[in-house]
Amino acid sequence: MADVSEALALIKRGCDELIVEEELVRKLKTGRALRIKLGLDPTAPDLHLGHTVVINKLRHFQDLGHEIQFLIGDFTGMIGDPTGKNQTRPPLSREQILANAQTYRAQMAKILEAGKTRVMFNSEWSDKLGAEGMIRLASRYTLARLLERDDFSNRFRDKQPIAVHELLYPLMQGYDSVAMKADVELGGTDQKFNLLVGRELQKDFGQEQQCILTMPLLEGTDGVEKMSKSLGNYIGIAEPAQEIFGKLMRISDELMWRYMDLLSFQDMKEIAAKKKATADGANPRDVKFAFAKEIVERFHGKSAAGIAAEDFNARFRDRALPSEIPEQSLKGPMVSTQVLKQAGLVGSSSEADRLIAQGGVKVNGERLSDRKMVFATGETYLVQVGKLKIARIKFT
Repeated sequence: MADVSEALALIKRGCDELIVEEELVRKLKTGRALRIKLGLDPTAPDLHLGHTVVINKLRHFQDLGHEIQFLIGDFTGMIGDPTGKNQTRPPLSREQILANAQTYRAQMAKILEAGKTRVMFNSEWSDKLGAEGMIRLASRYTLARLLERDDFSNRFRDKQPIAVHELLYPLMQGYDSVAMKADVELGGTDQKFNLLVGRELQKDFGQEQQCILTMPLLEGTDGVEKMSKSLGNYIGIAEPAQEIFGKLMRISDELMWRYMDLLSFQDMKEIAAKKKATADGANPRDVKFAFAKEIVERFHGKSAAGIAAEDFNARFRDRALPSEIPEQSLKGPMVSTQVLKQAGLVGSSSEADRLIAQGGVKVNGERLSDRKMVFATGETYLVQVGKLKIARIKFT
């Protein structure tokens, strides 16, 4: 085990809040490996860099020799986390949850040491509760306490529906901490209420209470809104290496430091030295370039990171097309907005409309201005969106 003061410095790196620091110090001083919990509901198949902020913190704990408990919420995922939602979420089936869970395990292994990570599913204990167990668990918490949560209180005030099963979500997440006997639970700042419920339930069950470590919500590539696939400002960790590299190179110089603090595994002293160097006149592009290589290497390997870096230089320094252009087939005829969406070059038809209007789409080297242009059956088109996304599409 590392020295407690050094360990605490690494644990607190980039964190928003630690509850309660004195308790965590006491736990660390025992010298035993602490049980560190992070629960994620696999409600979508892919993770983005925003999700990895808390997973990176797990890696810090793992490097310090603690036991990592990576919890996949196959039970709670069917309820649906109401955090930040102003309406009831449609429930997912167990089959959908399990399919997404498999991708989570594979993507998690790109950050954590799989052999030292205990992957758990909360259906293991939640399914066994049954009706009587659920009622007894619900008796341990009051409706008044649940309505203190902003999501619920705001919806109650605005006369928006709150389904009864949503009220169970914080209790079930909290019960996970009881079942896992967690020493520390991690989560985003928006999860604080749920994490505190776990702490209170542990006390009610006669357990030592978990400490809570909340991590900031990472801004998307726009530097304004929280990273979200629905907003189109995300960087998916399963995206192609060139895509990740290019998106990171496009973020602002100011946002770059935020990303490095939360996503880089570089030593904080090294990052501070780079900040000072850029303040003294060094080119921030070089720092961003090295950071982009670090992130791409983490998810795609060293070779892919090198190729992505070379390709970026060729495309932006030499204005060349990438050496390998992905090819795909679509069933024609099809209008341009649907082409961009079906080819995966944009996230939605509205995003396609906006990019075409802004002149950000080229077809066979010519700027596309007609959003209703029809791509004909039997033809092949070279389609570019912005400077980074490109595909050769054959219409059958």
